[in-house]
Amino acid sequence: MKTKIFTIALVICTINVFAQITVTDNDVPSIGDVMYLAETNSVNSSINLGSIGSNQNWNFSSLQVLNVETSQCINPNGTPHHLYYPNSNLCIEENGDYLYFNKSSTKVEFLGEGDSVFQQPLVVLPLPLTYGSTYTDGPIAILDSVIIIDALTAQLLAAQGITATGISMGLAHTIDTINISADFLTNFEVDAWGTMTIPMGTFDCLRLKIERTSNSQIEAYCTDTTMGGNGSGWYPYGFPDLEQEVTYQWWSNNVSTKFALVELQVDSMGNIDGNVRFLHDSLSPSNTEELGRTLINIYPIPVTYNLNIEANSTDLTTYKMYDMLGNFVLENTFTKNTQLDLSQLAKGSYLLNITTEKGNTTKKIIVE
Repeated sequence: MKTKIFTIALVICTINVFAQITVTDNDVPSIGDVMYLAETNSVNSSINLGSIGSNQNWNFSSLQVLNVETSQCINPNGTPHHLYYPNSNLCIEENGDYLYFNKSSTKVEFLGEGDSVFQQPLVVLPLPLTYGSTYTDGPIAILDSVIIIDALTAQLLAAQGITATGISMGLAHTIDTINISADFLTNFEVDAWGTMTIPMGTFDCLRLKIERTSNSQIEAYCTDTTMGGNGSGWYPYGFPDLEQEVTYQWWSNNVSTKFALVELQVDSMGNIDGNVRFLHDSLSPSNTEELGRTLINIYPIPVTYNLNIEANSTDLTTYKMYDMLGNFVLENTFTKNTQLDLSQLAKGSYLLNITTEKGNTTKKIIVE
């Protein structure tokens, strides 16, 4: 009897040990990865967040695909805003937006979007992730913008009831400058582990809880023009605006996933707030099928010199080409048809993303 009990206990311990996983920088997006992220409205999501702890089983297989977006992980060099981000080693292009990151073995930092560069990097993912691990980032300054007030701006502020006299309680008389600042404090906690089932499959995973508090403040520098400057100084306008958002992400170290399996936000009552984002294994079937079969014709493949793209519609069509390392190669827009001169490209494989109002698709192009 003792032997049987010992054997059962050993099996249980073995299951517990091997079910827990570690997510490292090798398991998150890298240059060259293409991710398909589906969205569904929380109204269509009859899912349970589960509990804190071990051996959880999250069944999100009922998630309905309303739309799918393609996220291409590319080399920042050569992208439209790369000069603003000398420390970026990863760029994610999504629907024409360029998001810049710095990825290391200890964290992934968000540096900014387009030409909007953060004052300080924002940690979006601490690494490695293991069950029970915690991490705090901040408070860090995301925005620190100084606006010089001219006569016209002062009139517009006054029309809204914002005056130096009112802000300073009569101690100052003109508004010279406005400073808008915002900072973030983020707490990360891996509070559960188990298995996650989504439409593309079942995966061992960790649940990451992210609590982010934003604190924004508006101050005005007001000048005392009648009492020798004694009332001059910075005066807060209104009260600090504190907001907190709670996000849950589920991460796996499975080789077929390179992004959070599911990402969602909850409100103060713990109810799902807004859309649910989840990893998908392809583009929206209807959009991809329609584009591939009836709207877009790409030939010849393989190609040596000129690649033809024909669109059977008058919609504005955008193409973007990347090499297999995620380096940006070509981009342009056209209507009806266009021809790409690929004679200067090195032989090899490339990814060509085509986007129209009907959807988007990615095609592998071989240059011989």
